Amino acid sequence: MKLTADQIKAAEKRATPYKMADGHGLYLYVAPGGGKLWRLDYTSKTRTGRIGRNGKAVKSGRNTLSLGAAHVATLEDAQRSLDKARADATAARERIAQSRDPAQEREVAKLTAAREARNTFAHVAAEVVRQMRRDGRAPRTVRKRLWIYRALANDLRRRPVADITAPEIKAAIKRVADRGTLESARRLRSAIGQVMRHAISEGLRPAGSDPTPAMKGVIKTGKTKHRAAVTAPEEAGRLMVAMEGYPSPLVRTALMLSAYTFVRPSELRLANWQELDLRKRLWIIPAERVKVREEHRVPLSNQALRQFQLLWRLTGRSGDGLCFPGVRHGRPLSENTINMALRTLGFAADEHCAHGFRAMASTILNEHSDFEGDVIERALGHKEPNAVRRAYNRASHMAERMKLMQFYADFLDEQAGAIRKEHQDRRFFG
Repeated sequence: MKLTADQIKAAEKRATPYKMADGHGLYLYVAPGGGKLWRLDYTSKTRTGRIGRNGKAVKSGRNTLSLGAAHVATLEDAQRSLDKARADATAARERIAQSRDPAQEREVAKLTAAREARNTFAHVAAEVVRQMRRDGRAPRTVRKRLWIYRALANDLRRRPVADITAPEIKAAIKRVADRGTLESARRLRSAIGQVMRHAISEGLRPAGSDPTPAMKGVIKTGKTKHRAAVTAPEEAGRLMVAMEGYPSPLVRTALMLSAYTFVRPSELRLANWQELDLRKRLWIIPAERVKVREEHRVPLSNQALRQFQLLWRLTGRSGDGLCFPGVRHGRPLSENTINMALRTLGFAADEHCAHGFRAMASTILNEHSDFEGDVIERALGHKEPNAVRRAYNRASHMAERMKLMQFYADFLDEQAGAIRKEHQDRRFFG
């Protein structure tokens, strides 16, 4: 006798489980807790039987297929649940008639899904990170790599590593390079390449299928002629020594602060004394003056603080509040002043520019420090592209950024000191 929606809804729990048959092996299983489940009993016609959870074959015979829970909040729900269970049972019987085992197929599908989950980019990347830890890599280096995979390679995370194509990788790298963070783009290319090579070694991709070596040109296209920058430590030292000798005290200070704070050129020349708290060693650039329209807090290193103290003697009481007033009252330093000063010092337009101080800082900090990528990006005033991460990271890593700013200023001074010593040695030895 066929079940009805009324019977299904009215079925009550008992001390022991019981079944309510609908015919042809389909029945409602009522658990002691009151849960109601649809099940189908059938005889497998396959030679090997189904695969159990331990991966071993189960002998042919009477098998049971779960068809899901019965939803019986209302009579309409019970009827819909009954109709669906019957349709699912009919489909299962059709597969059985074709000598297919629906339970076995379900187990195979689950195993396939689990295998695919283990073969995603995120899973292989996690294996790479675990290997880095086993190899004794510095914790900061490991954390930086994790940040690269999670923040910069987010579009690839759920993709099966075997299916990731060269155009997908190119697009991921280009997005980072187009933001001007070229060193981050280079690190992303390297990090993706490590995942690809690990996948190849595990047999998840064919040999020779790592496309990242051909992606160097993608990063080069991120540069523009307006953002040329010296990036090698020795070149940075020569730049610092040259700027120290610039004749105008106001422009010289602007040059030095461009290096020590690596803020955007417009943020520097429009700086106002009200934004600075020299006692707290902090420069707070308001959101309306920041490219990403978020307040940017700049911790001041000892060197940057000294430059602002010298600048205060020049313009601190000028009346218009500008740190770098121009020739005309109430107007800031010209936007071309820094670039013209660099040309005067012998740095051509394709060597270094006002905006190049940011690229110089990004490159040096990524290549010569252990600071996390999040800290470097926040120090550069970049906006976190992920809204959830942006809300979570509102603390801005201020303690680490203070360490970063001091490290970077000391690094520049060390490079400058090495260049000065080189000059002294040359004079001494002729």
